[in-house]
Amino acid sequence: MALNYAKRMDNIKASEIRELLKLTQRPEVISFAGGLPAPELFPVEELKKVAKEVLEESGTAALQYGPTEGYEPLRQRIVERMDKVNVKINVDNILITSGSQQGLDFAARIFVNPGDVIICESPSYLGAINAFKAYEPKFVEVETDDYGMIMEDLEKALKQNDNVKFIYVIPDFQNPSGKTWSSERRRKLVELANEYNVAIVEDNPYGELRFEGEILPAVKHYDTEGRVIFLGTFSKIFCPGLRLGWVAADKEVLNKFIMVKQGADLQSSTISQMEVAKFLEKYDIEKHIDKLKKVYKKRKDLMIKTMDEEFPEGIKYTNPEGGLFTWVVLPEHINARELAVKALEKNVAFVPGGSFFPNGGNENTFRMNYSNMDDERIVEGVKRLAEVLREVI
Repeated sequence: MALNYAKRMDNIKASEIRELLKLTQRPEVISFAGGLPAPELFPVEELKKVAKEVLEESGTAALQYGPTEGYEPLRQRIVERMDKVNVKINVDNILITSGSQQGLDFAARIFVNPGDVIICESPSYLGAINAFKAYEPKFVEVETDDYGMIMEDLEKALKQNDNVKFIYVIPDFQNPSGKTWSSERRRKLVELANEYNVAIVEDNPYGELRFEGEILPAVKHYDTEGRVIFLGTFSKIFCPGLRLGWVAADKEVLNKFIMVKQGADLQSSTISQMEVAKFLEKYDIEKHIDKLKKVYKKRKDLMIKTMDEEFPEGIKYTNPEGGLFTWVVLPEHINARELAVKALEKNVAFVPGGSFFPNGGNENTFRMNYSNMDDERIVEGVKRLAEVLREVI
């Protein structure tokens, strides 16, 4: 059957990560592939009590439609949480979304016409690249170093490209590289965006998962003209299955997101919003996040230590101060997609890095997640992967 699909479908491919995760469901596979939180740390018992209370106290409201903007008590809690990243806003600046992934899709839908330019880090988050591709943009990648996007290269990209609609960045424990931007780079980013009149989409799923040092002010903190759109989520600090995120933006910009959401799904789940709001009222989420950070730091340190001991020479990798990922760079002659096939034969999985570059290339890279596997499987998985690397090298 040959149906006439929209041209935009030519640009949409299945997520390499989601497809790879299907292969890693086998219990014998040690997976460093997905960006999955540790399921044993989900507050299941607390959420059982919360769900019961919500239904007993407000059952009909929880099961009814709600406002597109979201459940106001939850939005107010988010306003309070934004203080952690030095962003002062009010409840009218918050829209609840179905995960921050929906915010990414909406950003491109609102700003991008076919052929318009999106500037992003090189590499960048694969889920964002796939969301943006549906709207047929041109991607301009800007190199990064240990302090974030290189500002001289960004300014050159802004000068050389017309119709730049927004700059997409993940300043904290970036996916996939694990790198974090300096405060100076964040401030300079906003200055350049002001000068060249472009929006900034700041994606911050991991910022609260800092293992050491102080949480840095968000890019939104330096926003002087209302051009920074902040995307947050409960997926990495709480429970991804609830599918709750948020957009924090200037009211004029947020109204565009609200209109688009009304056409997409009307609203995010009422009962999920009420359950999260009730959890935040009854329990200490900071204590929960501290538990996550302690476990994830231990696993990250163990992964890096085992890589130091087992990986052959000539392989580089990041040692992030938080988040969920380390980024591996192989000698240029090694193709990580081919390596992934060999690794799966030994029942260990990772995500090849080429897909994180929207314009292609860099096939000698891959991403590893350390949050989802226990200590024993981390050590065994890295040893298996090191064996594959020694064979290839």
